[in-house]
Amino acid sequence: MAQRLGQVLVDQNYELVYGGAAVGLMGRVADTVLRAGGVVTGVIPKALVHKVAHRGLTALHVVDSMHERKTMMFNLADAFIALPGGFGTVEEAAELLTWAQLGLHTKPCGVINVAGYFDLLLAFLDHAVAQGFMQPAHRAMLLVAATPEELLLQMQAYTAPVVEKWVAPQK
Repeated sequence: MAQRLGQVLVDQNYELVYGGAAVGLMGRVADTVLRAGGVVTGVIPKALVHKVAHRGLTALHVVDSMHERKTMMFNLADAFIALPGGFGTVEEAAELLTWAQLGLHTKPCGVINVAGYFDLLLAFLDHAVAQGFMQPAHRAMLLVAATPEELLLQMQAYTAPVVEKWVAPQK
């Protein structure tokens, strides 16, 4: 699915901005985009350059910290896509969705739910809505699709909701 995402990005004339590593699923996406003649920009903290930096990117920005990395990637990107991953994937997606929830940006955020990988996370978010910890409109900000093609269609049609994060308690 990582390779398919890379090919679809190139086919639809999108550039890739990502964390700059040569490893993992995003490394595979980057390799596919590059092989297909696309543009790839990586943003990596100094501490990781000697360990995992991809040396064949169109551009590689080396920054001082993970915070600077995330800020630069956010500023360079028009949308955000997550593939299956671990703590870093969940943390970055949660931060971007929190920023969107607070009205700090209106960029689409989505996951490609490969073989149901994100099902439990999605169930948790639905549970948060059911328990009153999240508004349905905020839950809907996380786009979900089984394929890159489906997700990009959703992203192209996305309009951010205008919903207050905090709502006065019911009396």
